[in-house]
Parts: sequence; structure tokens; C-alpha cells
Amino acid sequence: MSILGLMEKRNFRGLDHASRYRSAKKFLRKKIFTIRTAKDILLLTAGVFSAGFGLESFLLPNNFIDGGATGISLLLAEVLKWPLAAILVVISIPFIILGFRQIGKVFSIKTLFAIGCLSICITFIHFPLVTNDHLLVAVFGGFFVGAGIGLAMRAGGVLDGTEILAIYLSRKLSASVGDIIIGINVLVFSAAAYVLSIEAALYSMLTYLAASKTIDFLIEGLEEYMGVTIISPKSQEIYEMVTMKMGRGITVYKGSAGFGKTGHSSDLNILFTVITRLEISRLKTQVESIDPGAFIIMHSIKDTRGGMIKKRRLAH
Repeated sequence: MSILGLMEKRNFRGLDHASRYRSAKKFLRKKIFTIRTAKDILLLTAGVFSAGFGLESFLLPNNFIDGGATGISLLLAEVLKWPLAAILVVISIPFIILGFRQIGKVFSIKTLFAIGCLSICITFIHFPLVTNDHLLVAVFGGFFVGAGIGLAMRAGGVLDGTEILAIYLSRKLSASVGDIIIGINVLVFSAAAYVLSIEAALYSMLTYLAASKTIDFLIEGLEEYMGVTIISPKSQEIYEMVTMKMGRGITVYKGSAGFGKTGHSSDLNILFTVITRLEISRLKTQVESIDPGAFIIMHSIKDTRGGMIKKRRLAH
């Protein structure tokens, strides 16, 4: 065989190997996204049934409300005598649009799916009344509604859009997300005291506290930002994904990884970024599709100042 023929054969083998690598990588990404999507749908569905159970078995029969957008919907349903399912959808539309602009399309689709399913659940599935004891209603109603909201957040969506508004306003005003959420709920419970009664408003505050603590337990904190450190040999691909796909700023540290009995070390880039906790699910999925063995460290951040915290607009 001629030298030219040998070179062509080697080139063909090289191209074939590269093609198999790309196919395997594409299959891995598809598998990871499929598993993640199935898991998110299960979490969203569980969240919908939990919130629906909390509303129908505890809060609605006893004229109790929760905080946030759910509380606003319950108040409007009581005053206007409209179906709660319809009010939930109408109240949530502005939050879904805001979430699409601030966080992304996938988040808004998951939120729309969750809220739509909750409305269907309330309309067609009737849970039995559990108790009329006000203390039990406040505690366990808040627990099940909070569990529903927390499970939805674990899946990368929300059942209550108040936090989306709070994150947006925190970037416009000199106030933290927690302060804005408290301010919104003060208005909601003040309206409840006027429309319902002071006693109902006080019990509703207890409902909100129970829901908040449940959400805390499920998603490990209500902080609006999470610091994420990613250590991977594929740091360049992850860097491009975070900056180009997610529109987030990222810091690169020069480091070295040590492992094995001999303490073998190798140089690599360590990535650090700050995201909202509503984007955690998406980030983990994207990183896992690039490097399933990537080492990811996440910690809560109480407050931030300076830098590119606000999501950068991506070119279409």
C-alpha cells in the first residue's frame, strides 16, 4: 500500500473515532436530560398534590390563607367569589412572564406546568376535610402547601411567584430578597385582617411560618444567591456553558488537584460563579451533561455587592 493510502486510512480512523466520541457524548447528554426531566416532572407532580391537599383539606374549608401569591389568590377568591383555580392562573401569569425574562424559558415552562396542574388538581380532585381545629389547620396546612412549593423549587420551578418578584425588585431597590418578601406578606396579612378577621390573619401568619420552615427544610435555605465552585478537567466547556448559555459571570482560579497514594497532582482551572437558587437545577444538569464526575461545591450567600450578579442578556 502506498504512503498516501496509509495516510488516508489513518485519517479515516481518526475521523471515525471522533465521530464515535461525538455520538457517545450526545447520547450521554440526552440520557442525563431525560432522567433529569423525568425526575423534575415527578417532583412537580408531587408538589402539586401536596399543595392541593394542603389547600383543600386544611386552608380553604377554614378560610385560612398563606402568604405570597397563594395568599393573594385565596383572598381574591374569598372576596370575588370566583373559582380559586382560575384566580391562581391569572395571578401567576405576570410572575411567569417575569421568570421567563429573569431566569429562562425552561424555568417558566416548569412553573406554567406546575401552576396549571395545581389549578386542575383543585378543580377535579377533591380531598377530604381533615380537621377544623385552627391550630392544626394553620400548622399542617402550611406544612403541606410549603412542601408543595419546596418540591416545585427542587424541580426548578415554582408554585408561588412572589420570590421571582422579590429577586427582580432586589436588583432595582436597595433591599434584600428577604426584606421584600416580608413587605409583601405584611400587605397580604393586613388585607386578610380587614377582609376576614384579625384572628384569621394571625392564624394565617402561623400558616405562612409553617410553610416557610418546610420550604427551608426541602431546599436548604431561603437565600437568594448560591455560590458554586466547580472543579473539573473540562473546565473550559463548563466555562463556556455558564457564560454563554446561562449568561452568568464566572471567576477562574488557577489550581492543582491532588489524588492517589503518591499525592500525584495536576494543574487545572477552578471555576466559581454566583447564581440564584432557582437556577441550581439547570446548572447541575448542564454541568453533569458535560462532565458527570465534576466536583461541585455549593454554599449559601446572604448578600452580594458589585460584580456581574445580574444575568447578562444573551444574544439571540
